[in-house]
Amino acid sequence: KGLAHYWCTSEWSAANIEEAYGVAKRLNLIPPACEQPQYNIFHRERFEVEYSAIYDKYGLGTTIWSALASGVLTGKYNNGIPENSRLALASLSSFKHQFLSGERHGPWEEIIRRVRALQGLGDEIGCTLPQLSIAWVLKNPHVTTVIMGGTKIYQLKENLASLICEKK
Repeated sequence: KGLAHYWCTSEWSAANIEEAYGVAKRLNLIPPACEQPQYNIFHRERFEVEYSAIYDKYGLGTTIWSALASGVLTGKYNNGIPENSRLALASLSSFKHQFLSGERHGPWEEIIRRVRALQGLGDEIGCTLPQLSIAWVLKNPHVTTVIMGGTKIYQLKENLASLICEKK
């Protein structure tokens, strides 16, 4: 019938989400059920600060993307950019530029320093860096679900093991 009973937003500002709720209420429509924001150890401001007032007010759910900061939080870039990695692909050169120039998450050297420090924490509690990073996201009570993926089966298995790490 072409009906949408539930819909979500992605990377909308809190003001835009508030406006959508207002329009839905005024027109007796269904408001957004969730927001799909980027959220990870390096990208926190919008999720933790800007959205803080709307979680409880609307019961807004969240579907997180980039919990591993585009692979940086796996530790694979700690010693340079490996061949066949996302940042090594010529087709993603602008993406690589965002990271190396500091546009995305700050100065590259500082990001790598922080990833190495997090690796030590993961080692202390018996979790891999990807598991620790995903478990950290899952610990936030406003996270409803996390989009995970991998290009290899072992990556997906490791990411799913973050559920065990999250209990620690």
